[in-house]
Amino acid sequence: MIELKNVTKLYGKVIGVNDFTLTLEPGAYGLLGPNGSGKSTLLNLITGQLSPTLGSVRVDGHSPRNNSQLFKRLGYCPGGEGMYADVTGFDWVKYLQQLQGMTSRQAGSTAKTALGMVGMHSSMYRPISTYSRGMRQRTKLAQAIAHDPEFLILDEPFNGLDPIGRHELTIVLKNWIGRGKSLLFASHVLHEIESITQSFLLICGGRLLAAGTADDVHAMMVGIPSEIVMRCSNPHQLGARMVRERSVDSVRVTGDTLIIATQRPIPLYEQLASWLVEEQLDVFEMRSADESLQALFNSLMKMHRGEL
Repeated sequence: MIELKNVTKLYGKVIGVNDFTLTLEPGAYGLLGPNGSGKSTLLNLITGQLSPTLGSVRVDGHSPRNNSQLFKRLGYCPGGEGMYADVTGFDWVKYLQQLQGMTSRQAGSTAKTALGMVGMHSSMYRPISTYSRGMRQRTKLAQAIAHDPEFLILDEPFNGLDPIGRHELTIVLKNWIGRGKSLLFASHVLHEIESITQSFLLICGGRLLAAGTADDVHAMMVGIPSEIVMRCSNPHQLGARMVRERSVDSVRVTGDTLIIATQRPIPLYEQLASWLVEEQLDVFEMRSADESLQALFNSLMKMHRGEL
């Protein structure tokens, strides 16, 4: 479905994508990376909005650049908006379907159906200037799916959606995949992608760091210390207890915050409650720093450079 060979995209002296090689069969994939990692550049190369500085991009065996026949088989929901404030959502989606070659009647019918699918039944005839960010996001998705493409590309589609909207969009995308359609979905939030697919592409610094399932990624992280951040009443006292118990690889304290690195987080979690009672300590906040994508990608970048 998608083939990139040694693709590099330069913006002057800035590297957007760096020596990127990838082959994807039809299916559903999540493109995961922190903000500024090169996700949007990669999607713009796949959709033909950008040309690579070096290397080649093929979609279904063809160059996507200015390829009108390929565009008919692609649906694209961009990260930016680029919408007209003084027209209705219905008219905007209808017009974009007419650009696909549909008649006015066909375009109107498909626009109405697509807007209904994304929950815009009661708002499609209002001007876009009156829409919330979530409503504009739904309308962008409607124009991407209205012409029933084979392959859907979404750039941060959950932005601006409330929890109900996220749930509804998840159902729409799962139904889409269930129909045998292909999907490439970019996000910097792990659980957004996990709700749709278990096939991941991890990108950071314009490079592909890893590909596979969530289990594959976790397997790569075995042996890499997990980082846990705690705010408590006496971080020095708690850190000293953890060192005495030999349950951590390292500790450091910043103000009321204790930062712990350990290769055995589960035993630590199992003993922590009793230690807090015995030491008479209060915990105000506790989180795993590795739930942050940036921590995950930092570790993968170190692996890539041979530092781990």
